[in-house]
Amino acid sequence: MTATDIPTTISTTGSAANPPMTDLAAVEPRGGDHRFFLNHLASVKVSAGDSATQMSVVEFTAPRGFGPPLHVHREEDEIMYVIEGEIRLDLGGDAQVAASGTVVSLPHGVPHIFQVLSHEARFLTVTSGATVHPTFDAFVRALGVPTDPQALPTPVEIDPGHVARVCADHGIEVLGPPPAPLD
Repeated sequence: MTATDIPTTISTTGSAANPPMTDLAAVEPRGGDHRFFLNHLASVKVSAGDSATQMSVVEFTAPRGFGPPLHVHREEDEIMYVIEGEIRLDLGGDAQVAASGTVVSLPHGVPHIFQVLSHEARFLTVTSGATVHPTFDAFVRALGVPTDPQALPTPVEIDPGHVARVCADHGIEVLGPPPAPLD
């Protein structure tokens, strides 16, 4: 590869929507499509539909006690990187605590659940389609409400039936309830 083979345009964003990721691109620290998502903040950094690599990247900020229902991704592989905080994970029956700097591999087909143990946690989820185009970022957009990224949402009542239907539309099967509240 020569210098002339390297793209000369670097796109950056601080707006609500990311640019197409067909060329070399960078997303600013507060950039992305920000959503109140199941009582926490989700920021889509890379959309699989816009990515030349066919991956999505979503950054989450969640309060203590947050955890999704027990679920399994039928088609997408996931990598979770804990940026700040501490999260308890149960991956197919194997429980562990992931602290800042931990990377967790979540292959498709493995049931999992997690819960934030620290006051707050920030983590990235990277998804890639094992056999189909990934849709995790579209799932986040379907359940989330556009928001200002400066604060966590005030908790609201969540309709588990609606969540299960949207999950099913995106290749995620809900297998059980969210984790029990922390003391």
